Amino acid sequence: MTAAPNLLNAPEFTVSELSTALKRTVEDRFGHVRVRGEISGFRGPHSSGHCYFALKDESAKIEAVIWKFAHARMRFKPQEGLEVIATGKLTTYPNSSKYQIVIDSLEPAGVGALMALMEERKRKLAAEGLFDEARKQLLPWLPEVIGVVTSPTGAVIRDILHRLEDRFPRRVLVWPVKVQGEGSAEQVAAAIRGFNALPEGGRIPRPDLLIVARGGGSLEDLWSFNEEIVVRAAADSMIPLISAVGHETDITLIDFVADKRAPTPTAAAEMAVPVRSELFVEVESLARRTMVCWQRAQEARRRELRAAARALPAAHELLAIPRQRLDHLAAGLPRGLKANTHAHFRRFAASSARLTIGVLRGQVAHARQRLTVSGERITLSARSLLHRRRERFAGLEIRLKASKLANAQAQRNAIARNRERTHRLAERARRALATAMQRLEARVGHSGQLLSALSYRGVLARGFALVRDEHGHAVHSAASVGPSANLTIEFADGRVAATADADRPPAAVSEPKAPKEAKPAAPKRVAKPVDQGSLF
Repeated sequence: MTAAPNLLNAPEFTVSELSTALKRTVEDRFGHVRVRGEISGFRGPHSSGHCYFALKDESAKIEAVIWKFAHARMRFKPQEGLEVIATGKLTTYPNSSKYQIVIDSLEPAGVGALMALMEERKRKLAAEGLFDEARKQLLPWLPEVIGVVTSPTGAVIRDILHRLEDRFPRRVLVWPVKVQGEGSAEQVAAAIRGFNALPEGGRIPRPDLLIVARGGGSLEDLWSFNEEIVVRAAADSMIPLISAVGHETDITLIDFVADKRAPTPTAAAEMAVPVRSELFVEVESLARRTMVCWQRAQEARRRELRAAARALPAAHELLAIPRQRLDHLAAGLPRGLKANTHAHFRRFAASSARLTIGVLRGQVAHARQRLTVSGERITLSARSLLHRRRERFAGLEIRLKASKLANAQAQRNAIARNRERTHRLAERARRALATAMQRLEARVGHSGQLLSALSYRGVLARGFALVRDEHGHAVHSAASVGPSANLTIEFADGRVAATADADRPPAAVSEPKAPKEAKPAAPKRVAKPVDQGSLF
């Protein structure tokens, strides 16, 4: 009785509002959770596709639901009595005032050493980005060559070949490997890398698509396809790869890294090629539809053209009304001109009536008054402006005198600095000139010594003589000197004139012949001009 009066002012909730508040509280408080328990009461998917069951342990039970779209994409399907780890969102069901978990994913609980190792390896490879969707390649629509990595003696290769033959026959290259047991993982990885290593246009064609296939089995039987070497080889494959290992419920790590996962080897063959007969039917249907559409479009354009031609009026009908309007306006043009002239005349007459002598005198007097006032204002403004200008000029004169003195002092200082700098530069120039003159004198003396050493006069001083003809050219041979030729012999101490011996028998003169082109003579020492110091 004592608590009732205190609750009189408490807000009232409807059942729906209270249920909604509880639902929001539970969802905000817990959000997504992971629950471990045993599946109880599972009877398969409902007719709607949803699954309803419960998760229980020794002392508690929680209702669970899997929606249709989540159940369709689950790799691990729920089964009665299985111990699982469920990941989902905790919420409430207001119609029965109970809470439940909406499961997004299921995984088996209590896994053995192989399952734990597989999960650890899966996390490691996923962290490296090998399972990213961005790495996956698109499958070719119609591959020319298909490479199959599988056992050559199993039923898998026969299923693939049979399915390809039914759908669209293609060339198939089989790389035989062991798919179970010791060394099988290395063989599978080597086969994938071997197909990728085939050159383009080689003797063995390079496949456009790879299928890694194996039949179903236990986790131990399929363990070769969980090895890291196989997963990395599939990830490095530049050829699109389909993983068809085991049945639909079997999951291996190569499925995550492959470009496409097939539930069975037969499904992999179906993914690899389309159905040829269906393509023929589709091409024929598209061709028929294209022709029908083209014919319909042409017919529609013809109808539109005919309708447009019928709807267009004749030229004389289009111009009839404009012509009539033009005739009507032309007939009214003289009357309009006369009316316009009379209107302007009346306006000018009214304006001239208002222009009387009194009005003009009043306007002149008003204008004279305005002129007088404006003249007085201009006089006052000019005096005020002149006074302000005088004050401004006086201030500028003071500032100019101060600036002139400061500028003169600054110029004196600058001149003094420049004079000092000029003295320093002149001193440096004198030293540099003296040094340059010494170097030039040394070079001239060295050049003189070198000229003396290379001059032909040094040879003349050792007893030789230089013979020149009457033109001053050096004589190199006796044959070039004619009888009684005037010669000049130069010694070290002077020159002596001489005449060639006239008693020397002249050289045999052959009959004049046509001048021949001078042949290149044997290398001889060519005489240099006298002014360049030739010895001969």
